[in-house]
Amino acid sequence: MCLLRAIQISVLTAVLAIAAYDLPASQGQYREYSMNEKPDATKTAEVNDITIKVVYDNNPYMDGLQTAWGFSAFITGPEKTVLFDTGADSPRLLSNMEKLAIDVNSIDIVVLSHIHGDHTGGLDGFLEKNFKVVVYLPKSFPEKFKQNMQARGASIVEVQGPLQICGDVHTTGQLGTSILEQSLIVRTKLGLIVITGCAHPGIVKIVNTVKDLMKDDILLVMGGFHLNSVPKSEIEKIISAFKKAQVKYVGPCHCTGDEARDLFEKQYGKYYINVGVGRAITSADLQ
Repeated sequence: MCLLRAIQISVLTAVLAIAAYDLPASQGQYREYSMNEKPDATKTAEVNDITIKVVYDNNPYMDGLQTAWGFSAFITGPEKTVLFDTGADSPRLLSNMEKLAIDVNSIDIVVLSHIHGDHTGGLDGFLEKNFKVVVYLPKSFPEKFKQNMQARGASIVEVQGPLQICGDVHTTGQLGTSILEQSLIVRTKLGLIVITGCAHPGIVKIVNTVKDLMKDDILLVMGGFHLNSVPKSEIEKIISAFKKAQVKYVGPCHCTGDEARDLFEKQYGKYYINVGVGRAITSADLQ
């Protein structure tokens, strides 16, 4: 009987351990994903209607909103509401969100692309309004940064490799060498949407990684492409690589640079999306 009881306890302990691993990170806690934990590209949901609102950018679009160097996008339509990056400061971020009638408390998940302040600077002030979020950040972030988020009550998921955030939202995992960065992927009925922070690992590398990972067509690539000081000849090669990868729409902003944006617009024509603070991109724009 003692032996049977011991076996029962061992089995119960193992079951509870597995169940605990599958639960979302609890408030103020960490959860770490390994390089081997990858999204299942064949069994995920697809978003029917998506809206992406740019709430922080250095490029103007809508009158009455503040511009500053940085990037942040608010995404609705997927299973969870997502804020991708937080700009350089919370006053501008929160002011723009208020003017765009965005309820801060409606956000479930914050995804931070990389450690630079023009993408993380608004997080502290945001958490003062809504700490009941799960923050997905690259594992390479400094421990002090993670501890600060935990102290504010946010749950933290440390990302190494690609993973499925929720049914239709994925991350590439941290890519690059000196500056590690993750990009966001949303699977829609029309194809994949890729949102980048600064594309420090290389925008073409990110595009090819997404193609290899998700095994689907790329509908839109938007965000910072990090081409501000890149020669025209190199930009033209990057645009050719986009065409080869059959990227349908492009929406470069933030650190892409005016010359690169002009070249993308020239080559993509009606499939170029002018992105700046206040721009809303919907499924209807991507038909």
